[in-house]
Amino acid sequence: MTLRVLGVDPGLTRCGIGVVDVERNRRATMVAVGVVGTSPDETLDQRLLVIALAIDDWLDRYEPHVLAVERVFSQLNVSTVMGVAQASGVVIAAAARRGIPVALHTPSEVKAAVTGSGTSNKEAVTKLVTKILRLDAPPRPADAADALALAITHAWRAGSGAAVATTGPGSLSLTPAQRAWAEAEAKARRAR
Repeated sequence: MTLRVLGVDPGLTRCGIGVVDVERNRRATMVAVGVVGTSPDETLDQRLLVIALAIDDWLDRYEPHVLAVERVFSQLNVSTVMGVAQASGVVIAAAARRGIPVALHTPSEVKAAVTGSGTSNKEAVTKLVTKILRLDAPPRPADAADALALAITHAWRAGSGAAVATTGPGSLSLTPAQRAWAEAEAKARRAR
């Protein structure tokens, strides 16, 4: 089974959105990518409405199995954090209305999953996303690449069974950390 993940890099000015299909063997393929933009000159309610309508369209059009959203992290600029949190809330609510599970991943988790280092810069993430998805050109702007990276991260780290096999031929391509994570999640599911 292929796992379809819609990744969202939330923001009021630029909200990156990317859809990725990931096979059992972790082979990831880009389905769609884009950025929803709003102007700081618009009122907050109108900006959030633009994002909400776009997310609704993407969820309806691509029917993802799960939504991966960047977890809001602390910054010195409170207004930026508030905008990201508000955009995240709109996105999460849209998924919840459809019964689509939502996963939150920190920027360092995404960087570590895609590049191998939690301290990588945006250029490194974009370069590896381009390679992982076998794209002819890097996704631009960086918000688009970040959305794809979120989708890849979730599929690789989720232990969903669709994207991560803990035993058999597919398990050989997992890192030791990914294998441990998947095995722990499988054990927790059995204990329920």
